[in-house]
Amino acid sequence: MHTKTLLELSHALHAREISSVELTRYFLDRIARYDDQLNSFITVTEQLALSQATAADAQLQAGTAGQLCGIPLAHKDIFCTSGVKTSCGSRMLDNFIAPYDATVVEKIRDAGMVTLGKTNMDEFAMGSSNETSYYGAVKNPWDTQAVPGGSSGGSAAALAARLAPIATGTDTGGSIRQPAALCGLTGLKPTYGLVSRYGMIAFASSLDQGGPIAHNAEDAALLMGAMAGFDPRDSTSLERPVENYTAHLNDSIAGLKVGLPKEYFSDGLDPEVGKVIDVAIKELEKAGATLHEIRLPNTDLAVPVYYIIAPAECSSNLSRFDGVRYGYRCKNPVDLIDLYKRSRGEGFGSEVKRRIMIGTYALSAGYYDAYYLKAQQIRRLISEDFKQAFQQVDVILGPTSPTVAFNIGEKVDDPVTMYLSDIYTIAVNLAGLPAMSIPAGFVKQRPVGMQLIGNYLQESKLLNVAHQYQQVTDWHKQIPTPFA
Repeated sequence: MHTKTLLELSHALHAREISSVELTRYFLDRIARYDDQLNSFITVTEQLALSQATAADAQLQAGTAGQLCGIPLAHKDIFCTSGVKTSCGSRMLDNFIAPYDATVVEKIRDAGMVTLGKTNMDEFAMGSSNETSYYGAVKNPWDTQAVPGGSSGGSAAALAARLAPIATGTDTGGSIRQPAALCGLTGLKPTYGLVSRYGMIAFASSLDQGGPIAHNAEDAALLMGAMAGFDPRDSTSLERPVENYTAHLNDSIAGLKVGLPKEYFSDGLDPEVGKVIDVAIKELEKAGATLHEIRLPNTDLAVPVYYIIAPAECSSNLSRFDGVRYGYRCKNPVDLIDLYKRSRGEGFGSEVKRRIMIGTYALSAGYYDAYYLKAQQIRRLISEDFKQAFQQVDVILGPTSPTVAFNIGEKVDDPVTMYLSDIYTIAVNLAGLPAMSIPAGFVKQRPVGMQLIGNYLQESKLLNVAHQYQQVTDWHKQIPTPFA
């Protein structure tokens, strides 16, 4: 069952070849058997899962079930889930039981899907390797000495090991796409505002976006249909009807104009990764796509701009965690200031503290204009680069990450080198564009991801290109041997 696509699982459930309870127990058993090797789950919600599976079986029996009804999935532990610990990978929220469901959780529950548990992540989504989690590093199923990427590394590792059929993630600077690339998966970061952020614990509000992590484009399209939609509780939610993201998967890509940014194939790219991407590009050419060299001249400014804007927003968002209302509280504070200082000092990890300090500095009197305002101005230039590019091409293609997965501990003491892991993904979030990563091959037995970037609200086009590529390749079907 763990090798089947969502459509295959849906068919088996609707044909009553297997019940949702049986399918759910199957994946719960795989989690119990394998997750000690990976540390991909923070919480396994066995009772909730079996309860939801029983309800799904009733719908399936009555003939009222939708396409996704009864299929298990895993949620990144950044989405509030009523009655379940929602930790954001932090000691600060280790004791927090969410009193309500995030909109994404609510929509997926209403589709009849079954929640297996909450997956591990970099603390408050701050990281590119899943090493900043209070619950320890997640290991990559392809090589347990390697990182799975971050911050959605728990979802990616669980999915790559086939501990769940599909999972949710969030992407602030590449946190769906980069772990998808490093774990050999398909990850979609939607247009900003397409998926509600209500109940998704905030890191950087103008950048955060939820999306699916899947084995293939078709599965991602199915879950995207369940996740997307206007939400009046989210002031940044786009008020537009939900598309059928599977409708154009089988369209021909003949004549598709593919842009290859010169900046994405420069000295910073591992030559072996570059060779894999070159082979993938040739497959799209065979399908009728045409290649066009383009320029995104402000690409080299994306990382420094991101690391002003994101920490500034995180400094503001994380000020709510003060030990007073909920979350971690220090023992025996002598006064209010001591409560604030020690609760935050003991509750946050080093990477979160680093970003709060950077953000507070960038927003402080005398530095706001020099740093934060200037970063927002350059952000506009980056958006203009993409706007100009999409006047020439339909999609933009490049590597998702400059290297394959690096070893655990290799970059954890070098924040700048770690930050550069997201050099090809960050600009997309700054511009609010949709993008996805799909498996394209391997270098030294570690997966390589290819990134596709689309114009605003062009998720269907990206999914179409990815699906057509996956019709002629089988990288997305590969399973790490120990978990096969």
